[in-house]
Amino acid sequence: MSPSKIIKEALKKRIDILGITDHNCTYHCRLMTELGANAGIMVLPGVEISTKEEIHCLAFFENNDITDEFQKFLDEKLPPVPNDKKLFGYQLVVDKDENIVSEVETLLLSALNADIYEVSNEVHRLGGVFIPAHIDRPSNSILSQLGFLPQDLNIDALEVSILNPVADYLKKFPEYEKYTVISNSDAHRLENIGRTTSLFKIGEFAFPEIVMAFRRENHRKISVR
Repeated sequence: MSPSKIIKEALKKRIDILGITDHNCTYHCRLMTELGANAGIMVLPGVEISTKEEIHCLAFFENNDITDEFQKFLDEKLPPVPNDKKLFGYQLVVDKDENIVSEVETLLLSALNADIYEVSNEVHRLGGVFIPAHIDRPSNSILSQLGFLPQDLNIDALEVSILNPVADYLKKFPEYEKYTVISNSDAHRLENIGRTTSLFKIGEFAFPEIVMAFRRENHRKISVR
């Protein structure tokens, strides 16, 4: 799952827009954006966050200056628990040629010392998109951890996992139809990239258009294939 291999796989799967969301870190976003641009792929720099409640959420930002700013928030809120390499493996940062640049010593799987409201507020302060991830899963989802979806939480969409087709899920929970509901590949292996995709109805490949699609503004929208 190196950046260069991810881009090659996305090209093979004919993906035009690719979201990058490593756990609690944005270290590969800048390189992924550069490689994507060279390949004609719009990379949405982002992160998968584990909140204090152990809720997984996705955030996407317009550019890497903003992801760098959000990384400062992550660094401040991530507990200083050392990574157990024997248990979790190495947490490596690489360059475009897959040379190791650095290693992250702090365990990135830990929950932040920030609740879901604080995380949502910071994402939106930086102009980002905030999405509770895989809400249908029995662990690390907003429903598994809280038991409900807070109506005062500022969110831009909901994500349903690959395990449940969105149309079938919404038949069971029609109250979520007022939100944009997406499904992502959540790929941890190259072969899983693109196993489900979304279709963006937008005017151009630009982040403001992406935001409008998530929020169903100006006839922009997202549908799940």
